[in-house]
Amino acid sequence: MTAYEVAVRAEATLGEGPTWDAAGDRLLWIDILGSRLHTYEPATGRRTVRTAEQHIGAVKPRAGGGLVLNLRDGVGLLDPDGAFRWLHHEPVPGRRANDAAVAPDGALWAGTMRYDEAPGGGTLSRLTGDGTVDVVLDDVTVSNGTGWSPDGRLMYYVDTPTRRIDVFDVEGTRVTGRRPLAEIEEGAGFPDGLTVDAEGCVWVALWDGGAVRRYTPGGELDRVVALPAPRVTACAFGGTDLRDLYVTTARVGLTDPHPLAGSLLVIPGAGQGLPQPAFAG
Repeated sequence: MTAYEVAVRAEATLGEGPTWDAAGDRLLWIDILGSRLHTYEPATGRRTVRTAEQHIGAVKPRAGGGLVLNLRDGVGLLDPDGAFRWLHHEPVPGRRANDAAVAPDGALWAGTMRYDEAPGGGTLSRLTGDGTVDVVLDDVTVSNGTGWSPDGRLMYYVDTPTRRIDVFDVEGTRVTGRRPLAEIEEGAGFPDGLTVDAEGCVWVALWDGGAVRRYTPGGELDRVVALPAPRVTACAFGGTDLRDLYVTTARVGLTDPHPLAGSLLVIPGAGQGLPQPAFAG
């Protein structure tokens, strides 16, 4: 496998949430604690940075243009003209947004967590474009990576302190039958963000593990790609052919961070990604 390259050299406090925006031929990524939304166009090298008024847990494209943002105080919509409005406003003292993902049906699955990472203080909720919210899991500590199998029949999910990638059966708008797909062994870091490739394999970023791993649909460890920054946070396929794996990193909590901590990295030709649905709202 080709070694990593530096896509964007940065010093994000908590770089997260890489997402390929096919309509714009660009990668979206965020700095959660820096309250910044970054864009990067691989074809031109063009970059933009937008600052939000509060911490951003995730950002995804909308089907009609614009973005949906998982924010500290709820989920908001950003229109193409820059206008903002809340889709669901629910401030909870001491709680913030974390990772989110768009399901094959266009719904947003949005996670939350406590700033102090108190056990059971977070949630995972399903939101539709009309603002309907269903809390799917209400006993989460650090809600993180979420993704679906190529046929949409399975959902993968990470609650980071469990050290597991779990898998659910998808039944309409519900998920059932939660069970472990894989467990990260002691000393190898903690599972963070994830993505699913066209072969149905799950790629997961390892916080304090300095790597991304690929697991088969049967839960077998298939590949390990070592990276220089220890706090690897999330990964997503991007580029026009969805063959390059983009990886975000963080420098928060590190007394002597690696020079690339907080940068956006890329592993060219890592595999074949899946087109990601836009939020239907």
